[in-house]
Amino acid sequence: MSAGFEEILAPNYYYDRNFGTDAVKILPGEYYVSNRDLLMVTVLGSCVGACVRDRISGIGGINHFMLPDDKREEENRFGRSMRYGDYAMEILINQLLKLGARRHNLEAKVFGGGNVLPGFKNNMVGERNADFVIDYLDTEGIPLIARDLLGNYPRKVYFFPATGKVLVKRLRSLHNDTIIERELTYRQRLRQSKVEGDVELF
Repeated sequence: MSAGFEEILAPNYYYDRNFGTDAVKILPGEYYVSNRDLLMVTVLGSCVGACVRDRISGIGGINHFMLPDDKREEENRFGRSMRYGDYAMEILINQLLKLGARRHNLEAKVFGGGNVLPGFKNNMVGERNADFVIDYLDTEGIPLIARDLLGNYPRKVYFFPATGKVLVKRLRSLHNDTIIERELTYRQRLRQSKVEGDVELF
């Protein structure tokens, strides 16, 4: 699977001893959907994660994305960033529908968009990501039932799609630079990539 705008199905499975359940860890540029009772975990800095589920069947999924920065799009609202944001959300929703979720039963909770990347304090990357996902869900008619966005801290998100429960831990201090390094690497990939992949719309 090539890097960049192709979303990647999260491959990081593990058993979470704390919650006593199978779990999957989602990194920047990844997503995961499932009809099983398992835990989905991600750590968000300026990226946004959308937790979307069918409130009746419990089929759910999560993504972890960042809008790329592209000065060429300033005069075009439907520029590169918007097209990528649409793609990142549509691939998650379409995969849910393929598993059997019904579009009219979908609901969402969104997290992240923190102002945490060094050197980008004036760029408001997190704010752009947060505004985008709220606007997207509104346009698509998917109810946004919970959010924890913006601020100056990263978050660790635990999503239980079968029940819709989400636990959020705000990371007030970083003991290492792993989160920032991952997001900077991801941001660099986005700068160098073209929008790839076909999205089948329902």
